[in-house]
Amino acid sequence: MDETPPWTTTSSQTLVEDRWIKLRADRLLTRSGQEIAPWYVLDYADWCCAVAITPDGRVVMVRQWRHGAQAWSLELPGGVMDPGDADAIAAARRELREETGYDAPEWRFLYAAHANPAIQTNRLHIVLGLGAVPVAAATPEPTEEIAVVLMTVEEVLAAVAGGRIGQSMHVGGILVALAAAGRIRQEIA
Repeated sequence: MDETPPWTTTSSQTLVEDRWIKLRADRLLTRSGQEIAPWYVLDYADWCCAVAITPDGRVVMVRQWRHGAQAWSLELPGGVMDPGDADAIAAARRELREETGYDAPEWRFLYAAHANPAIQTNRLHIVLGLGAVPVAAATPEPTEEIAVVLMTVEEVLAAVAGGRIGQSMHVGGILVALAAAGRIRQEIA
């Protein structure tokens, strides 16, 4: 299979750049000579999420306000990977502690996937933490409104099926992590 990119970037212009986002407009040329312009690309830092499971089998979730959706969102603890984070596990552990006050003695990196490969450069890293227990008070950012929600596996699966966990990449991470932890069976036909 040919791995040569089918498009060539002929120019790129940064439209917006701050501490959170960089938006650029690329001018592209296809193999056949067709120009595509502008092609907008969002440069974000990579993110991480922790699927943390307590000794009694509950999943540590958070409920927080998401301005883009104009809704409260039930999701995994997580956030931006900082340049100082050693790896995805370190970042996920940091985010879990900050947002929930929980930590776990056993950690496993599961996978990283592109959030939206058509227009975004970043990936979401999913990490599994087993034996999660509260170790400190949560210390969310001053701008975050977060509530910790502990859910059984059955409640999480019902929330996924019912659309109550609305961050689509978290849904995939939850299912992969629950299978990796032996909490659900994953069958691929």
